[in-house]
Amino acid sequence: MGGKESKQTVSKLTTSATVPSTVVRPSRRIAENYLVIWADESIDSKNTDCQNTLDELRSVVNDVNPCTTSTECIGCLNDNKEKISFVIASGALGQHLVPEIHNMPNLNAIYIFCGNKQYHREWVQKWTKIKELDSSIKSICQALSLAIKQCNQNNISVTIISAHEEDLRNSSRDEARP
Repeated sequence: MGGKESKQTVSKLTTSATVPSTVVRPSRRIAENYLVIWADESIDSKNTDCQNTLDELRSVVNDVNPCTTSTECIGCLNDNKEKISFVIASGALGQHLVPEIHNMPNLNAIYIFCGNKQYHREWVQKWTKIKELDSSIKSICQALSLAIKQCNQNNISVTIISAHEEDLRNSSRDEARP
């Protein structure tokens, strides 16, 4: 030990075990992917009942498109090429509107909001996309909320990849960086 320093070499042994695992990544929704139209000839923005109805609908969706004519509603639906559509129509307007819009591909469901359910019951039964006939906007909002929730669940895409694939992706990204 007389002044000589000994040098030691330490070898580092690294082991790694590969355990199969799964990474689940849900796609994120940035915006609502649906269009809600309220079609009623008597919509008046100054009317308290109309405001209350709009408030109820907006408790379910951010954006409600009010239309006072069949032509306006059909135009709104035709302009929509990508979003899933829902229409809430008055009984009187709906009776003429439904035959014109029923077969539109992006139209998911129609709700008839009317004061006389008995009067409209017969014609409503002929159309499969009519999901609700009610005089209560709360009931229609509940049905609409469930339909939107179902559409959201149907549209969620999930990618399942193994841990090995994830490692390959990460190393490819690291190599691509300057």
